[in-house]
Amino acid sequence: MKYKITHTTKYAYSQAVPVCHNLVHLAPRALPSQVCNEFQLLIHPEPFNITHRKDYFGNDVSYFSIDQAHMGLSVTATSEVSVMDVPLVTAADTPPWEIVAQQLKEEHTAGVLDAYQFIFDSPGVKLFPELTEYAKISFQENRPILEAVLELTARINKEFKYDPRATNVNTEISEVFEKQHGVCQDFAHFQIGCLRALGLAARYVSGYLRTNPPPGKPRLVGADASHAWLSVYCGEKAGWIDVDPTNNVQTSADHITVAWGRDYYDVCPIQGTIVGGGEHRMTVSVDVAPEEPQPVPPDTNGT
Repeated sequence: MKYKITHTTKYAYSQAVPVCHNLVHLAPRALPSQVCNEFQLLIHPEPFNITHRKDYFGNDVSYFSIDQAHMGLSVTATSEVSVMDVPLVTAADTPPWEIVAQQLKEEHTAGVLDAYQFIFDSPGVKLFPELTEYAKISFQENRPILEAVLELTARINKEFKYDPRATNVNTEISEVFEKQHGVCQDFAHFQIGCLRALGLAARYVSGYLRTNPPPGKPRLVGADASHAWLSVYCGEKAGWIDVDPTNNVQTSADHITVAWGRDYYDVCPIQGTIVGGGEHRMTVSVDVAPEEPQPVPPDTNGT
């Protein structure tokens, strides 16, 4: 599946901002199942410098500064991405979750060491005792890890209500657990916390999700949004497997990966520092447009 993605963020300030510095995670990752064919960043006012690099987790990051007074800022990222479905792993064939947890603590191969860093608390995923109790309902003794992960994903999807008014970007997972309301970021953080409480490795994934309009209805341009899910380390053979608790699915070619880290704060789409500005208002518009297949020309040779 090929997509053209347009992600626009606009800030309006009540007072002039003389200088700002910003870090941007908006370029889709290069993966075995995903190719970013083109990426462009359009910024207004024009920055006096912009640099691109890889961050600690291998995500593409852009950094820019503006040193002229401005009353607003607009950042538009456009991407052309090709995404392929990944063959699903048979859940029953994955190792028992206790074995994976033990390997993470004791083995020192490159893959295990890379995963090991994702078993600890992080700023957006602070562990508390009830996480273990909640997770253990699905993680019975010697159960294949992916079976348990998929059941936990389904339980969160069923028991937690999607409610954009219930939380904000700084809501802690203990409050999400108490309210059992939230958005995709909250559900991903909560499931990551459950897994880490058992000594398993889980990382936060930011990206986009293609939305399908009702039959007979056109797509609404700009109505899509950034999305978040998580990736779970299921042993050296199965590797990392992505699940989406907001929709109770394993990820597919409908999911476009931008970045991953310990939690949201590692991969925030735009973060930065401004001087002055007074009050400000932010608006975000995202459009994930599938590339329509080209019609096959008629055969004019009669063959």
